Amino acid sequence: MAVSACAVQPPPAAKLPDQAAPAQPAASTEPIYIGVSGPLTGPNARYGVQWKKGFDLALDAINGKGGVRGRKLEYIFEDSQSDPKQSVVVAQKFVADPRIVIELGDFSSPASMAASPIYQRAGLVQFGFTNSHPDFTKGGDYMWSNSATQADLSPALAEFAHNTLGLNRLAVFYLNTDWGKATYDLFQKHAQKIGAEIVAAEAYLPDEKDFRSALTRVRDAQPDGIVLISYQADGAQIVQQLATTDLKVPIVGASSLHSPDFLRLGGAAVEGVYIRGQFSPEDPRPTVQAFVQAYRAKYNEEPDFFAAHAYDTMNIVAALIEIAGPDRKAIRDAFTKIKDVPSVIYGKVTFNPETRRVANPQFVDLIVKDGKFVTWDGSQKAGR
Repeated sequence: MAVSACAVQPPPAAKLPDQAAPAQPAASTEPIYIGVSGPLTGPNARYGVQWKKGFDLALDAINGKGGVRGRKLEYIFEDSQSDPKQSVVVAQKFVADPRIVIELGDFSSPASMAASPIYQRAGLVQFGFTNSHPDFTKGGDYMWSNSATQADLSPALAEFAHNTLGLNRLAVFYLNTDWGKATYDLFQKHAQKIGAEIVAAEAYLPDEKDFRSALTRVRDAQPDGIVLISYQADGAQIVQQLATTDLKVPIVGASSLHSPDFLRLGGAAVEGVYIRGQFSPEDPRPTVQAFVQAYRAKYNEEPDFFAAHAYDTMNIVAALIEIAGPDRKAIRDAFTKIKDVPSVIYGKVTFNPETRRVANPQFVDLIVKDGKFVTWDGSQKAGR
């Protein structure tokens, strides 16, 4: 088990109380514990690393001001590798631990959805804060998310590629997972609706390394743009292998590519890649700039979407516990009571009780320039 600097565990509880009762006595001065299921090893480890940075920065401020209800917040991070088999094991561990009052994660929607029945039966909120699969929150009334769904993200990606960048003949690479297929289906339907043509669609497995055959088929289809519905490692590999071909067309990526590892792994090949994302460190809003400055001071690097989103999520959890106390059922009920929680990503967060999702998703257009993600203002024409 990977434990953050903010997550040193106390001795295990002596007995397991009723799940609906508070995990700690009201007068306790012990920390309030949050369970995190996500990748710290494996191909998606960078996402977990970025989560921890966002969590820890938020906890610096929360605990520096006395915590919540006079108690510090801490988290226990279990490395699931974002593997559905492992996320189920983590869920079983968390629901049986009376210290855990809410769970965050997993990173991928398939990993989270595999564990959802366990959290639902036990009455422990599964806050899948990066789970964009439209079906995630349909798993039960203990499933909540502040992630936009692919029902919003995929059409926005199609509109960026076609309407904004003027790309008409699109080739799409997409992960052959529940998330990837759901995302592609929504993208493809909207792309055709607005007049774009999908001339090639290549599904690939998460551990695939050699894309040469797929790239040959894509080249022969003569697209004027390529869309990546990918994660950072596989997306970077596709772009690198594409750079060795004679196919020189714009590349547009989903927001899942907004990660430092996409830049590190892709190197010079990812220069000029467009992304329709949800966060830019250049956003002038005071809330964003305060976060960016604090992040740079602590880590000496630029924050990405996943660090900012984790930071927001920990602040939402603090707001929930402030209302509900460290009680599993009361925390679930508090989602309908919190209003306009300050957010780096959304400005303010309020939840829709019917969808159990954040009510106001928004997007920002990015481009990789000089090894960084920067806001794309339309001044650079599509092309590579």
